[in-house]
Amino acid sequence: DPVCGSAHCALAPYWSQKLGKLDFVAHAASPRGGIVKIHLDEQNQRVLLRGKAVMVMEGSILV
Repeated sequence: DPVCGSAHCALAPYWSQKLGKLDFVAHAASPRGGIVKIHLDEQNQRVLLRGKAVMVMEGSILV
């Protein structure tokens, strides 16, 4: 995961409050890099992430 979506989900509320914005575009400055679009949905208490993805594995779990 070159962009680390879980970190962006955790940081979105912090940056939203700090900058007074609900929408962001973040760039991961790693060798693989990546861009993620972030929207903080305060009403539903959700962080929405958008970006490019590739499926590398598929599976199922029987419980």
